Formats: sequence, structure tokens, C-alpha cells
Amino acid sequence: MKALIFSAGKGERMRPLTLHTPKPLLVAGGKPLIVWHLERLAAAGIEDVVINTAWLGDQFAPALGDGSRWGLRLHLLAEGAEPLETGGGILNALPVLGDAPFLVVNGDVWTDVDFGSLPASPAGDAHLLLVDNPAQHPRGDFILHADGRVDDVGEATRLTYAGIGVYRAGILDGWRTVIGDTAGAAMQPPQFGLAPLLRHAMAQGRVSGQHHRGQWTDVGTPERLAQLDAQLR
Repeated sequence: MKALIFSAGKGERMRPLTLHTPKPLLVAGGKPLIVWHLERLAAAGIEDVVINTAWLGDQFAPALGDGSRWGLRLHLLAEGAEPLETGGGILNALPVLGDAPFLVVNGDVWTDVDFGSLPASPAGDAHLLLVDNPAQHPRGDFILHADGRVDDVGEATRLTYAGIGVYRAGILDGWRTVIGDTAGAAMQPPQFGLAPLLRHAMAQGRVSGQHHRGQWTDVGTPERLAQLDAQLR
């Protein structure tokens, strides 16, 4: 299995820290956020990691090298001046990711999850890691059913998508029809979010998930970064 770490965002909520440093390279507990992911990916047996870049993307190669220090092969994929968002980022990375299921990780989260606990071959189009709702997102995102299905329909208790999942390339089949005439869809390469495609797959019963009850932090603000740094130290 290969992995994709989303690292192209501008980190606007994290300013002024991200005016000069891309968010995944911000340090918590003595190492950049993305390095925590790389260490865990290597421990899970992942060998190839794609890192998509845009904002301050030229900083990743000097900071990370070729990945050999973790036993990884890093593939830096520049998206241009503007990030392609999550859906566009995956579509742009597919030639490197290949046809097999791949792991996707948001570069701006921290977690103690064992990536090896995720299925290498999900039954449907995606398998999502869900966590308890943090204070800043109390309503959650999706519903995890007892049989492992994940959907977005009904009034049941929701959990928060951790920004971590295993995907098949097929989730992008017919993406243009699913997202319609949204801004960025006609760009080359296209720019669009993953959420509409996930909900489309959920409506067909093709998304599963699991509840991670360990540690997880959405490092979205300077305050949460400082809290995480203090916790890890």
C-alpha cells in the first residue's frame, strides 16, 4: 500500500505561523507534524509516500529529503500556486498512487493510531477513521453503524472524520457528474473537494469505517498546536 499525505493547504487559520512555514512542517513535541506521520507509516510497513505540495512547497524537500532516514520513498508532487483541494489532490496523485487501495492522511492532524489497524483492501470505495467529536466540532460528520457502514443520513450520533482513510481510485469514477459545475471543476488540473464524492459513495453503501478511541488532534490553530506541543513534551 502507498500513502498520500495532504500537505498543500495554505494554513490560513494557523497564521501567522504559516506565513513562512507550511503547516505540516510546524513542530510539535520536537519534530514536524508530518514526521510523526512518516514514522507511523514506516512502522506500518508503508514504503512509498506521496506528499502533495503547494503553499511554500519548496520547503519540503530540504526538510524531509528522500525519506530514506525512515526507510521510505517520498514522492513530492507540486500542485502549483493554488492547492487542488482534497478531491483534486487525490485525482492529481493517482498516476503515482497506482491502482491498488491507498492510505490518505491529512498533514495537519496528530494521532497515536496504528495505521496497520486500517484494512489494506476496503470492501467498498473507502474506509474512514472516525474519532470522538472535538470541542470545536461538536456535531461531528458521519454516522458509524454497528455493521461498520458509514453514512450521512438520519439523526443518530455522529463522529468526526479524522482526516485518515483507505481509498480506492474508484471513488473518483464519474467525479465530474457528482460535483457538477462547482468552482474549480473546469480547471486543469481540476480543483474540488472530496466530501461530495464520499457522500455519493455512502448513498450506495460503499463506505465503511472504524472508531479510534485513542489520541487525535486537529492541529488547526496556534493554540491547539501549543497544547499538543506541551502534551507531547
